[in-house]
Amino acid sequence: MTSKPEDDYLAALTSAYSPIFGQAISIRPMRPEDLDIETEFVAAWSAETRYNRLFSAGSYTSPERLKKITRIDYARDMALIATLMLEDREVQIGVARYVLREDGKSCEFALAVADAWQHRGIGRALMRRLMDGAAAAGIETMVGDILASNAPMLHFMRSLGFSVTSADYGPEVQRVSKRLAPAAADAAAAVSERGTTAGKP
Repeated sequence: MTSKPEDDYLAALTSAYSPIFGQAISIRPMRPEDLDIETEFVAAWSAETRYNRLFSAGSYTSPERLKKITRIDYARDMALIATLMLEDREVQIGVARYVLREDGKSCEFALAVADAWQHRGIGRALMRRLMDGAAAAGIETMVGDILASNAPMLHFMRSLGFSVTSADYGPEVQRVSKRLAPAAADAAAAVSERGTTAGKP
């Protein structure tokens, strides 16, 4: 059976690695059937993580909203989740996503990692794969808004090559941005092309 281009694209964004603590982590595109593990993931956020991610400690993500964000339109948005197997069930421990902006050339990203799994390289792995996926989709620039008080996240984004400026909303929010390397798009396209031609005579 010949694979579809979308299948090849999603397969190229699927990977696994074992961080220094030895637990095998899978990174893959989010699917609609991930609603339950996404719901559990968001419900477990600490007040600090919720505040940094949603800019409000009291913000609540409704079931309708969670259902919507697990149904990805891969042409205009992408969500990559980090999962592992615990007691014979898949558990989500991180997510990185982007949404294409109206200009069709830039996207806005968001990143969250479960409290117990922060500072273990999971956010970096998610962001690198998200940037590669965005470049492969022809997106030129990735941007995001981060609270000025979230110094660790701002330091992390600088380490990934993002520039930091004040956002239009005021000094309490910083805008980070990065031009995506065309080489990343070329490499991802080559992976997709290899997947498309594999198995053909």
